[in-house]
Amino acid sequence: MYAHIDGILCEKEADRLVIDCGGVGYELTVSAATLQQAPALGERMKCYTVLSVREDDMELFGFYSKEERSMYQKLRGVSGVGPRIALAILSTLSVRDLSVALVTGDAAALARAPGIGKKTAQRLVLELKDKVDNQELVGVGASISPEAVPGGDAAGEAIEALMALGYASSEAAKAVSRVSGEAQRADEIIRLALKSMGGF
Repeated sequence: MYAHIDGILCEKEADRLVIDCGGVGYELTVSAATLQQAPALGERMKCYTVLSVREDDMELFGFYSKEERSMYQKLRGVSGVGPRIALAILSTLSVRDLSVALVTGDAAALARAPGIGKKTAQRLVLELKDKVDNQELVGVGASISPEAVPGGDAAGEAIEALMALGYASSEAAKAVSRVSGEAQRADEIIRLALKSMGGF
């Protein structure tokens, strides 16, 4: 119903923003990542949105990027993952960290999110590992944390380079995850990843 809200940020709290758009204040429930991306009060902000309608309530969820919104919708498609749990996951892991965890089968990383047990984490990996797209894996304005793939931004650069060489996003992420602890620079990680895949 609402693709995005673009207006003046007038309220900011722990898990919600209010954006004034044409004199109407839209209350958005948001992740910690979106809250961090929010500008100062009084400045303009655009949020991509999802409207959740239940029998007794309507709630508008806001996301700083299309990729975060897309990942939220994927998470909500998994049985047992409600809107609050999906937001908790996105508040714990960036879109790129989460994408890497899914394609590499790192259920332990997913289980760090509040409300996510071992079984739910495994179900998320099983159902979503093949649904992560390249843009989510590369990420938008986010860095891979050391917990997700050792090597931080160098690992992210290596994944992008391997994808540019024609490797599938999941294959590139798995290869980088295997070797990134052995090197610090992107070029070294790429060389080791290619060697591990038999391409160098």
